[in-house]
Amino acid sequence: MLQPVILNPRSYDPAEFDPETRRLLRAVIDWFEGRGKKRLVESYASWFAEFLAFAGEQGIFAHCLIPSAADGGNGRWDTARNTAFNEVLAFYGINGWYTWHVTMLGLAPVWQSGNATARRRTVELLRQGHSAAFALSEKTHGADIYATDLLLTPTADGGFRASGSKYYIGNGNVAGIVTAFGRRADVEGPDGYVFFLADSRHPNYTAVRNVANDHLYVAEISFDDYPVTADDILHTGKPALDVALNTVNIGKFNLGTAGIGACEHAFHESLNHAHTRMLYGRRVTDFPHIRRIFSDAYLRLLAMKMFTNRAVDYMRSAQEDDRRYILFTAMSKTKVTTEAEQVVTLLWDAIAAKGFEADTHFNWVARDLPGLPRLEGTVHVNITLILKFLRNYLLGDAPYDPVPSRTDDRDDGFLFRQGSTGRLGEVRFHDWRPAFDHFEDVANVTRFREQVEGFRELLATCGPDAGQRGDLDFMLPIGRLFMTVVYGHLILEQARLTGLDRGVLDQIFALLIRDFAGPLTELHGKPGTTDQQREHALACLRTPAHDTERTHDLWQGIEAIAGTYAMRP
Repeated sequence: MLQPVILNPRSYDPAEFDPETRRLLRAVIDWFEGRGKKRLVESYASWFAEFLAFAGEQGIFAHCLIPSAADGGNGRWDTARNTAFNEVLAFYGINGWYTWHVTMLGLAPVWQSGNATARRRTVELLRQGHSAAFALSEKTHGADIYATDLLLTPTADGGFRASGSKYYIGNGNVAGIVTAFGRRADVEGPDGYVFFLADSRHPNYTAVRNVANDHLYVAEISFDDYPVTADDILHTGKPALDVALNTVNIGKFNLGTAGIGACEHAFHESLNHAHTRMLYGRRVTDFPHIRRIFSDAYLRLLAMKMFTNRAVDYMRSAQEDDRRYILFTAMSKTKVTTEAEQVVTLLWDAIAAKGFEADTHFNWVARDLPGLPRLEGTVHVNITLILKFLRNYLLGDAPYDPVPSRTDDRDDGFLFRQGSTGRLGEVRFHDWRPAFDHFEDVANVTRFREQVEGFRELLATCGPDAGQRGDLDFMLPIGRLFMTVVYGHLILEQARLTGLDRGVLDQIFALLIRDFAGPLTELHGKPGTTDQQREHALACLRTPAHDTERTHDLWQGIEAIAGTYAMRP
């Protein structure tokens, strides 16, 4: 779970977790803080092997990333806990976080497998301090996994020899656990797909080169007649493809939380700089436009954390007849990461040239953070996925019991029993309107709801025809409008659970009203939009309600953050 304030390592206390989890989170903070800012910034000049060594010594991966079923009931895969590690690690840099993220991806195919030998071996390697890698994408085909060229040729002893390459594989240079997706050379079609377990230390495995910047080792790897035995086979046929997609469903949720952590450190650094800098005889943060910038950045960060915490609850409560989480993981990857980009852009506008300086952490956040929306499938691909849920969401009437806030210590085992993919049009949702009803006294929640109702009317009265639905360029603004609806819905649910101040909530929804205007305007300007659709799009526009006192109170709270945290030099 993410705390509903800007993360401050000096006061961070994740009291909702067990003692060992709290110890490890504090150990991560103390390790980075003990090294200091200079060493943190310098670590970006090379691959972050030191962090992997530290994580192995502390047993972070073994503690957090072994589910109960893989360890005789002793382990626990806890999305709330893992989300906290995402935030803290990314606070100190995408480079350390990335090694954790790709380890999670690399482990998921093992935990979804019935191969007990492979599972035992993986548990032992994690306890020894090893990391994992997820070898799915290829240079020629990218994320088009249907076209994999990693071929497994049968051998006389019943095994295989694997030959081919994979591209853009995080931890591919060191991982003791490499889960690789390929296909049998002697079987055509989906029946030929294979997921197998490999080890980067094997002589028939080569880390050819790092294809990214030095601080992120993202490998091109090569299998050269690599021996694959029955003990290495994790999945075959169509289930292997399902596992690849389900793994991405699990892993891409990390991206939004990483964006949150990265933005929080950038927020501290930017606010400290602006608040102590004098220009034209005035403190920089006394300028109205600078206050608006930091206020918008703060509200966006808070909204990101609220959506993410509520999405965690749905992930942890998922089951065979409740797959709402698939929409929310795609939202985290798409909406939350693009919000993070907006936050960094806002902060950069406030600190200007300071953001380029080599001795700032911000400089590296600005370089690395734009990668988050572009990992684990593009924004466009994920909006296509999100659109599959539009009808059932807006017509939501499924009689689910309310999902509580989930900070319990139960294992999230269903994530590794997702089963066959597809059938997304069958996923049902609860009614979104009661969340809005509860806050009908909040002016901007009411105005945003008017926009949502107008959007529903547009879809019902003059929704996209078959030709428009087949044109992704036309559908993208429809997808962005829908994402904003879902985003606001979960923020409201979290606001009710946490008792968020209504004045702050009002200002968050003032931002959402402005955000809704962007894709409405884009839809209005599309050459394929009909006159009736244009009329409805314009009718959805609203002006946020403004409250000078609330704006002043918000700034007072933000100003109080200045100087409360700065990393030791």
